[in-house]
Amino acid sequence: MLVDLAAADAAVRACVDAPVWTLPEQQLIDALDAVHMLEQRLAAVKLELVREVDGRGVAVAQGASSTAVWLRERLRLSIAAGRRLVADATALNAGPAGSLAGGTTAAHRALAAGAVTVEHARVIADTVAMVHAQAGAEAADKAARMLVDWAGRFEPGILRGLSARILAQVAPEVAEEADRRALVEAEARADRDRQLTLSTGSPGQTRLTARLDAETAALLHTALEPLCAPTGVGDDRTPGQRRHDALAEICRLALRSGNLPDAGGDATQVVVTTSYEVLRRELRAGALDTGTQLSPGDRAAAGLRRRDPARRARRQRPGPRRRPKKALVHRPAAPRPRAADQGCAFPGCDRPPRWTEGHHIVHWADGGETSLHNSVLLCRHHHRHVHHHDWQVRIAGDGHPEFLPPAWLDPQQRPRRNQYHRRT
Repeated sequence: MLVDLAAADAAVRACVDAPVWTLPEQQLIDALDAVHMLEQRLAAVKLELVREVDGRGVAVAQGASSTAVWLRERLRLSIAAGRRLVADATALNAGPAGSLAGGTTAAHRALAAGAVTVEHARVIADTVAMVHAQAGAEAADKAARMLVDWAGRFEPGILRGLSARILAQVAPEVAEEADRRALVEAEARADRDRQLTLSTGSPGQTRLTARLDAETAALLHTALEPLCAPTGVGDDRTPGQRRHDALAEICRLALRSGNLPDAGGDATQVVVTTSYEVLRRELRAGALDTGTQLSPGDRAAAGLRRRDPARRARRQRPGPRRRPKKALVHRPAAPRPRAADQGCAFPGCDRPPRWTEGHHIVHWADGGETSLHNSVLLCRHHHRHVHHHDWQVRIAGDGHPEFLPPAWLDPQQRPRRNQYHRRT
């Protein structure tokens, strides 16, 4: 082998400095075809050598932790490239038992013949292994012949697309059941992996990342499409910007519909906080109830509502109760100082105002009034917890709510406060 490789190297070196500009057009094309075929055959030889090196444990014997690491030092490859080379060598030289290759896979045979590329061979090996597992050796042999033929006509990406439906051609009796299982597995995987994340990045921006199941993706596409079209002359928004604006419009439509469930007794809406005195003078920056700062332009677009500091809350039906709840969020300074709750007031809870509901410190049934100084914001979990686990709530002299744990939890019943929400 070394003698033959030396001869091949000499022949190739002779071609390196050849004046290709002198070749007629047809010979130029024929030379390119020959070099490409030689390249694939050399790749087949290289994979065979790598498989043998890996199988013998040469790399470990010479002190390397793996064949991929050894290839990095020996051939100056990246670790990723070394691992890919070992994986290809293993897959392309170890076909399923009983396949037509007789110990050498159809993919490797085609590569050695110069008929396909390494990328083609990967697709063929993967697909033949799948067919063999689901339909047996005879179907796998038939699939291999078809794939090698297609590889001579199509690039690897198209070949992979064609291979996805090959089971229906070589083993139609098992294809339907295989498709059903694949669909069930895909649906289960999509259901398990579904997620949507909102993460705050640079000031004024939030990154949205999502993995949607097929139904949700279809719903989103359907809802976005009619709102993504350019509005006409002068609309210079990018497609991404149009999708962003369409999503915002969908949210506005949903908020205006009145069909969204209440958030802790509060109508679902965006809440912006700024002082009324500033509002009377001019629009300035405000804060959302999540803590995000909002520019004057955004506030004007969102719509504004004044909160009268002197108003008192009354016990009302869930719908009209939302205004007293906002008063709890923004605690007026009169008739005596009282800090804003800014979310669930229970110690250690970080849930924002939109996830909370008003709790009577002195219960309504016991004569407690629905007033700012007899109310505190609690999320639903802690609202139930306070009612059922003997916690006591009181307003301290500095206006902050304090929670006294039950005696079984703390015999001294030392008051606790929520330190998560910033209080001013």
